[in-house]
Amino acid sequence: MVRIPFTSSIRVPEGVLMRDLGGEAVVLHLPSQAYFGLDAVGARTWTLLAASPSIQSAFDSLLAEYDVEPGVLRADLEAFVAELVAKGLLETRT
Repeated sequence: MVRIPFTSSIRVPEGVLMRDLGGEAVVLHLPSQAYFGLDAVGARTWTLLAASPSIQSAFDSLLAEYDVEPGVLRADLEAFVAELVAKGLLETRT
């Protein structure tokens, strides 16, 4: 897994759409016509990543909102971002 610095910001690339479905979400990758489902936590994480100035800022917000150990959240967020970047659903900017 490629490590993405938490100082990076996240951008949703053109051709990727996210629709909230009452807490859960569907992400559509138009170029491949693939779609992905996100549970409520995944949808909230996506929203924070797209709106925050950095991954670290999204991490801080998630840590304040959820009852989770910082180390567990960091590992989960790293894996989430890396997977979505690998699938072309998110892009990073350093």
